[in-house]
Amino acid sequence: MPGARYTLRPTGPARRDLIDIRRYTRETYGSQQANAYDALIKQAFKDIAADPFRPGSKERPEIGEGVRSYHISLSRERAGSDIKTPRHFVLYYLPTDAEIAVSRVIHDSRDLARHVPRDHIDKARDFKEARRRESKERGDRDR
Repeated sequence: MPGARYTLRPTGPARRDLIDIRRYTRETYGSQQANAYDALIKQAFKDIAADPFRPGSKERPEIGEGVRSYHISLSRERAGSDIKTPRHFVLYYLPTDAEIAVSRVIHDSRDLARHVPRDHIDKARDFKEARRRESKERGDRDR
């Protein structure tokens, strides 16, 4: 539903990812780079909340039906970021028509499917199936 504004909610695993990313970036590159990377991730979250189906986002059927990914590098320009090579994906699904659940924020070298909690995959699939049924029922009523 492009144009709508969604509420974005990081799950527990995603919150832990953000803490780990912040810690690693600060320890490895310093506070200034950690702040810049935080700003880039926040912009990616804003972009996803504005349109979870935005160009560059991808369905991830190999992970689970209804799961999508968005590479934070796609938000660099809007963030005004000087981070040259952002390396994280945001994995998310829509549990309702108005909400986005961020499952994980994962380094792009990792096996994404191994790191998404099974219950998130199940919830994404269930919601997508419910929307499909609702759409079919509306179509049947309109005939």
